[in-house]
Amino acid sequence: MRNINNLLLVSIFTLFFLVTAQSQNKAYPYDIQKKVICENGAVVSAHVLASKAGVAMLKKGGNAIDAAIATQLALAVVHPSAGNLGGGGFLVARLQNGTTTTIDYREMAPGKAHRDMYLDEMGNAKFSESQNGHLSSGVPGTVAGLFQSHQYAKLPFAQLIQPAIDLAANGFIISEREARSLNALKNEFLKYNTIIPAFVNTTNDNQEWKGGDMLIQKDLAATLIRIQHEGAKGFYEGETASLIVAEMKRGNGIISLEDLKNYKAITRLPHIFDYKGHTIVGMPMPSSGGLLVHQMMKMIESKLKATDGFLSPQAVQLMVEVERRAFADRAEFMGDADFYKVPVAALTNEKYLNQRMNDFVFGKAGSSEMVKPGSIPIIESEETTHLSVIDKEGNAVAVTTTLNNSFGSRTVVGGAGFLLNDEMDDFSIKPGSPNMYGALGGEANAIFPGKRMLSSMTPTLVLKNNQPFLIVGTPGGTTIPTSVFQTLVNIIDFNMSTEDAVWQPKFHHQWMPDRIDLEKGFPITTRKALEAMGYKLIDRGSIGRTEVIKVLPNGKFEAIADNRGEDAAVGW
Repeated sequence: MRNINNLLLVSIFTLFFLVTAQSQNKAYPYDIQKKVICENGAVVSAHVLASKAGVAMLKKGGNAIDAAIATQLALAVVHPSAGNLGGGGFLVARLQNGTTTTIDYREMAPGKAHRDMYLDEMGNAKFSESQNGHLSSGVPGTVAGLFQSHQYAKLPFAQLIQPAIDLAANGFIISEREARSLNALKNEFLKYNTIIPAFVNTTNDNQEWKGGDMLIQKDLAATLIRIQHEGAKGFYEGETASLIVAEMKRGNGIISLEDLKNYKAITRLPHIFDYKGHTIVGMPMPSSGGLLVHQMMKMIESKLKATDGFLSPQAVQLMVEVERRAFADRAEFMGDADFYKVPVAALTNEKYLNQRMNDFVFGKAGSSEMVKPGSIPIIESEETTHLSVIDKEGNAVAVTTTLNNSFGSRTVVGGAGFLLNDEMDDFSIKPGSPNMYGALGGEANAIFPGKRMLSSMTPTLVLKNNQPFLIVGTPGGTTIPTSVFQTLVNIIDFNMSTEDAVWQPKFHHQWMPDRIDLEKGFPITTRKALEAMGYKLIDRGSIGRTEVIKVLPNGKFEAIADNRGEDAAVGW
C-alpha cells in the first residue's frame, strides 16, 4: 500500500506542473532558475521538469542516485534531442560511505558490425550511413545503466519512473526553442522513419510546432510502463525488443534480439588523480574524458599562473596547447580498454607529460602538423546531456548521457516511441577520416562486434578533504573534456565564482583541425594577442551546457545551470 501511495503522490506532483503550465497564458510557463542555494539536495539538468522530478524523489526519502535515475528518465521524455532510452551514458558517484564508483552504459557495436561496414567499394567512408538512420545505431545501454545504478538507490524503481510516464502520457508544454528544433528536423524525421513519430506535428494545417504546444508521446509512455512492470527485461526482451528489431528490419539496421538480450552495464574503477589539494574523480575508458582532463590539468599544473588571469593571452595559450597534445594522444591511443590495451599509466606519467610540453613556447602558436601523438612504451561525440545531483547524506552523482547527434539517428522505434542513437559514428570509421565532431582515430577505436565506441563524455566529481566539493559535466561532443577542464581551472586556479566559471566564454582546441574555436564575448585583446602568435581563430556558437553543483564552506549546496540553454537548477 505504501508503494501505491507513493506512486499516486508522484503522479499528483507531475500533473500539478502540467495543469499549472496549461493554466498560464505563456509559451513556456515553467519557472527556470539558473542558480539556487539549498541545504537538503539539488539537481541541475537540461530541463526544469526533469530537475523537478529528481528533487521530488529527494523529498520522498530518496537519495542522489534515486534523483539521478528519475531525472534521466524524465529527460528521455522532455529533452528528446539528448535525453534517451535508446542511447547510453556514464555515471560517476561518490557514495555516502566514501566509496567512489562508475557505471559504464555506453552503447555497443551489434554482433553483425565489422570494421569496414561504412566503407564503399573504393574504400571511402560513407558517413551518411554512420551518422543517420537505422544502420548508425549501436545497442542501447541507458536502461541497463539505470537498473545497474538502482542498487545504490532507496526507492522502488517503479516510483522513480512514474514522473516520466506521466509526462509522456499526458504531455508537456514545449518552448519556442524546442519547437524550432523539432520543425528544423521535420524532413529528417520523415526521411529516416518508417512510421511517423510524435515529433512530427500532424495536428494543424501547416504541421509546424510553436512554443506553447503540448507534446504527447503515447508510445513512449507504453514503453516506460513495460519497463516499470517488467524491469530491464521490459526493454531488452519481450515486446519492446521485438519492436526494436522490427524497426531494424524495416530500415536496414543490424541490431538483433540477441544483441539486446546480451547487453550489460559495467561497474568500473574510477579514473582518479590529485590536483593542487583536490581529488579529481572521472570516468575511465571507453570515456576519453577522465584521461584527457588528467593529462591537461597535469600539463598546466606547474606552468599556469593564477596571476595571469582568466582568459588572459598567457593562460589561454597554455590551455590551448595542452588541449592540442591531449587530443593528439586521444586519436592514437584511446578506445575500449576491454578490446584494446590503452596505456593509461604511460599517458599520465609525470615524465611523459613534462616531455609533451618540451616544445611549448610562450607567445608562439604550436602546430598540429608538428605536434604528433606522444612516443610511449606500450605498457598496458554534440548532442549529449549532463546532470549533477547531491543530497544531504553526502551522495554526489555526475551523469552524462547521449544519443550522439541531436535527436540521434533521427529514427524512432515504431510503436515504442523512443529515438535510437547514431553512436556508431564515434568509432573510427576509417583511420584518418574525422567523425561529425572532427575527431580522428585509428586502430584503438576501430569497429568490432560487442565493442564500445570511444566517448568524450566527462562526468566528473571533485573531492576536497575527501568530501564532495564539485560535481561537473556538460554536453558538447569533443568540446566536453575541454569545457570540464576549463570549468575546473576557473574554480580551482582562478578562484572564480561558480556562475562565472560556467557562464563566461569558453574556447576549444582538439589537435585537428588546427584552430581555436571561440564563443561569443571572448575578449578582443586576447583575440588579437592569439592572432599575433599565429593561431587561427574561429567564431562559433555555444560550447556545451555545463551543470555544476558546489559544496559551500557552510555545508550548503550551490547549484548552477548553464545559461546557454533552458537548463534548470532545482534545490530543496
